[in-house]
Amino acid sequence: MIVEVAVIVLAVLWLGTLVLFLQYTRNQQRMAAEQAAGDALRDQRIRDIAKRLDDYQNGTVRMGEAIHELRAVVAPLPDKLLQLEQRDPGSLSFAQAAKLVSMGASVDELTQACGLTRTEAELMRKLHHNS
Repeated sequence: MIVEVAVIVLAVLWLGTLVLFLQYTRNQQRMAAEQAAGDALRDQRIRDIAKRLDDYQNGTVRMGEAIHELRAVVAPLPDKLLQLEQRDPGSLSFAQAAKLVSMGASVDELTQACGLTRTEAELMRKLHHNS
């Protein structure tokens, strides 16, 4: 009788252990699936960020190229302005026209007061308007 009870108790304990093991295994599988989903989401975010970074770097390179082109365009302007100032000694100098622009003179006033062409007056206004 004691042996039968011991066998029954051991069988119940074995079944209990088996049930606990199966629950543990299912729980581990569920956690592994959740981890895989989280990893996939993280990987997608990393790819998105990498793409945004690549776009940012490409934009920065294009901006640098544009700045380089602008430097090439702007670099000769001081020499050209000096040439314009020295071109016509009979009229008011371009330096005086620049002073008039800084005082708020219009394009028409520059053409009349300094003898500039309309294009020259517009250029002076653009160059010295915010100075």
